[in-house]
Formats: sequence, C-alpha cells, structure tokens
Amino acid sequence: MPAPSSSSSPAASPAVAATAADPSPTQGSGSASGSGLRSGLGPVALVISAGISVQFGAALAVMIMPRAGAAGVVTLRLAAAAIVLLLLCRPKVRGYSRADWGTVLAFGVAMAGMNGLFYQSIDRIPLGPAVTLEVLGPLALSVIVSRRLVNVLWAGLALGGVVLLSGHGGGELGFGSLDPLGAAFALGAGAMWAAYIVFSARTGRRFPQADGLALAMAVAAVISLPLGIAEAGSDLLVPSTLALGLGVAVLSSVLPYTLELLALRRMPAPTFAILMSLEPAIAATAGFLVLNQAMSALDALAIALVIAASMGAIRSQIRRKAA
Repeated sequence: MPAPSSSSSPAASPAVAATAADPSPTQGSGSASGSGLRSGLGPVALVISAGISVQFGAALAVMIMPRAGAAGVVTLRLAAAAIVLLLLCRPKVRGYSRADWGTVLAFGVAMAGMNGLFYQSIDRIPLGPAVTLEVLGPLALSVIVSRRLVNVLWAGLALGGVVLLSGHGGGELGFGSLDPLGAAFALGAGAMWAAYIVFSARTGRRFPQADGLALAMAVAAVISLPLGIAEAGSDLLVPSTLALGLGVAVLSSVLPYTLELLALRRMPAPTFAILMSLEPAIAATAGFLVLNQAMSALDALAIALVIAASMGAIRSQIRRKAA
C-alpha cells in the first residue's frame, strides 16, 4: 500500500512488520538471470495468493458474524493469531525500554482499532466497497509524507472513485446504497490502518524479527477480548464457532503472513506494495463469489480508480527514492 512502508490490509495479515522494518527496495535470495522468469513470477504468485487468502478469510468472517457478531469474530481472529505468533516467535520480554513498550502498546491499539472497525464495516456494507474506502487511509498518509504535487493528482483520482462509489444510489447522506455507518467504519479503519503503518515501522526498528509484531498482536487480542465477550458471550466457546474463527485466523493472518514473508525475501518492497494495491479488486471478487455481493459497473469503475491512485502514489515514491 502507498505509505512509508508497505502494509497489509486490516483484513490482511500483519506482514507489514517485515516490510516496515526495511522499506527500501531490496532483492532477496532470488537467483540471477538464469531463472529470471521463475524468480520473477514466484514472488508475485505468493503475494497474490496471500491477498486471496486474506479476502476470502474476510468473506468467511462475514459468514460467521451471525453466530458471534463482528466483535466476537475480531476477538477469535486476533486471539488465535496472537497464540500462533507467540508460539512461533517466542519473543523476549526483558531488556526493553519504556519507549519500546510504549511503541508496542500503540501498535497493538492501532491493530485492535483497525480490525475492529473494519469488521464492523463489512458487517454492514459489501466487502469490495469496504476495502476500497479503507485504502484511503494509507493513500492519504502517502500523499502527506511524500509532499509531492503529483500525489495530489492521485488523491484526486481516489476521491473521484469514492464519489462514484458513494453517490450512485442517491442516498440522503451521499453514500447511496451503502449504509452510512458501515462506510464511516471503513473510513475509520483506514485511519487506523495509517496509524498501524507508522507504528509497525517503529516497532520493526526496535524489536528483532517479528517479536514486536507478536507482542502487539497479543495487546490487540487483550483489547478486543472484553468487546467480543460482551457481544458474543458463551457463543465464542461453541466448538463450531471456534473452528470457524480459527479458519479466519489462518486465512487472514497466519497463511498470508507466511506467504508475504517468503515473497519479501525475493521481491523489492515497493513492488510488494504495488501488488497490495490490488486488494480492493480481490475483496470485490471474494464478496461476489462467496457472499453473492454483486457489483455495478460504477462500483467496478470506482474500485479501479482507487487502485490506480494507490499504484500511482507508490510509483511516484519509488521514483523519488531513485532520484
């Protein structure tokens, strides 16, 4: 996504920590020109597979919301992901300063808010428009950080997409056929996504490997737990609901996180960020195939405009760094 560092969606895995820790274009362990095609397509396939996993995980989350509610699904996802990451990373908790722990806490708060708002959004509006509105947060951050006039153009293009997305239904509040509260939650998730990007970068600089990410995920899980219990109560402990929640965690966090880390070893971070801009299109496809959420031609055009704006903002950042 267009930001100081690339990032996954709130509905996506937290692989942002790896990218944020080293946002500069770096080549991984891919072989030289002899295996150019294979090494070039391999990482791309990994990133696209991760995006598909993320958004189909979000679609599965929508399907189980009648059982556990949006807050309950968020709790299940974050708790399962935190347990997996803590077991895999086994982060140390000693030797860190108060500022280090403050950064992890802020990262966890941003993660909890991002996920909570996003899942509240997709409980009310289709998945494709929700991700499209959510993308505006990182895009706005990119425009602010870059301070380049050309990015005002990309921001205007994204705004045009939002106008198309929100205005075609003629609703009184300007959101047309979209639920205004759902759209507001998506925009709030985008704002928290921007904060998530900032604090993930700081966490990546202060903690080794993915230790900071695992600790922040645990913070997010603890924050979401009271809300999930208040909404779903004992329904969270129903075996079938737990199993589906674990499925959401695997599809939306564990699997894409692994795939993206593998891709980042063989792909420059800016290229990764450009591919992440395709998430609204993947989300719309998942919504259509899994949830029967059809799109109009104007919806498709709106999503395309926001994707183009995101890619344009990232490419202008790449040229700036290369200059």
